[in-house]
Formats: sequence, structure tokens, C-alpha cells
Amino acid sequence: MYNSNTPTRAELPTTAQLLGSTLIAVVTAGVLLVAVVLPAEYGIDPTGVGRALQLTEMGAIKQKLANEAAADTKAVSKDVAKAPAPAIEPTPAQEVTAEPPAGVAAPAPIAEAPKPSTSGRKDEITFTLKPDQGAEIKMQMKKGAKANYSWMIDGGVVNFDAHGDGVNENAISYEKGRAVANKEGVLEAAFDGIHGWYWRNRGKADVTVSLRTDGDYAAIQRME
Repeated sequence: MYNSNTPTRAELPTTAQLLGSTLIAVVTAGVLLVAVVLPAEYGIDPTGVGRALQLTEMGAIKQKLANEAAADTKAVSKDVAKAPAPAIEPTPAQEVTAEPPAGVAAPAPIAEAPKPSTSGRKDEITFTLKPDQGAEIKMQMKKGAKANYSWMIDGGVVNFDAHGDGVNENAISYEKGRAVANKEGVLEAAFDGIHGWYWRNRGKADVTVSLRTDGDYAAIQRME
């Protein structure tokens, strides 16, 4: 294993030599500061070396840019200070009221727009069916129109057929039933035409049919 030799006392630098080296470093740093740093960063050239090395012009440009940036920042700060504070809008939960000036009539309140109706019309029809008698009620509807309905039989049960008829011999059967006492739901027109129900009383006593409708139809009537 190689071990380095420890220097002898005679080989170590003396205090005078250390002080001399330090002094040389300080002087060198000072020369670089005056000859290079000041011209290149601040445009200050007391020795003329910076001008010869074209460092003074670079320093002058840096100082000009720094001054312009500072001026812009100051101008923006003044504009912000002069700008009025933004108005705070009241939240929906707040109510803001103001009294009108003397001699000025208060504005009339704005009427709310009426809410659209969820249904076109409502009807209620009641009639009696004798034994073995039938009856048909139809609504005039456009394709896709809907009508809520409910009907109830008092005194017995009936057979029924929910169907529709339209132009060009269009016909459809929505639902049929036997011995039914009541029914409710939504009838949606499959095409333009008349749509509704046919009831027949197959019992031996009179029954009363009560029909309620609510929806998008133009007319409703009992068919002969």
C-alpha cells in the first residue's frame, strides 16, 4: 500500500507567503470588478478597459432594460390603485331594494311568464250501459300525442278494446280485456286520427262507466 510522504516543516508555506497570496487574490478580484463586472453589468467603466472589450455597451443596455421594467411595474401599480373596486352582485338569497327618487314613479313589477300546461285539456264522462250494450269514446289526437286516462265500472265488469283509427285505413289495437272493473294508464297515438275505447256490458244488470282523461287531444266524443 502506497502512503504519501508527510511534507516537512521547511516545505510548508510561511505566513508571509500566505498573506502575499491572499493579497494577490484580493487585488485580482478588485481589478476584475472594476475592469469587467462594472462595465458589463452596470455600464460603469472607470478604466476604459470595458469600452475596449465592448462590455460597457452591454452593461448600458442591461441598465436601460431594467429601468424600463421598473417604470412599467410602477405604472401598473398606479392603475390598479386607481381602478374602482368591482361591484358585488347580491346572491339569490338576498333581496336588494331601493326607494325611487322623489317625483319618480316606481317601475311596475315584471309579471312572471305563465308556466306551460302539462296537458292540453281535461274531461270527465259518465254513462250507463244496459246488459249487452256497448259504447265507444274516441279522442282526436296527433301522432305521438299522449293522454292520461282512468276509467271505473260501477255495478259490475265490462269487456273493453283500446284502439285507434286514422286516414288511409290505419287501424291499431292497443289493449283488450274481459271482465275488467277499472283501468288506468297513458294512451299514446300511433298516428293522426281518433283513439280511445270500446266497452261492452256482458252482464245481466246495468253498469255505469266513469272515464277521466287528461292530455294532448283536440276533442273527445261518444261515437254512434
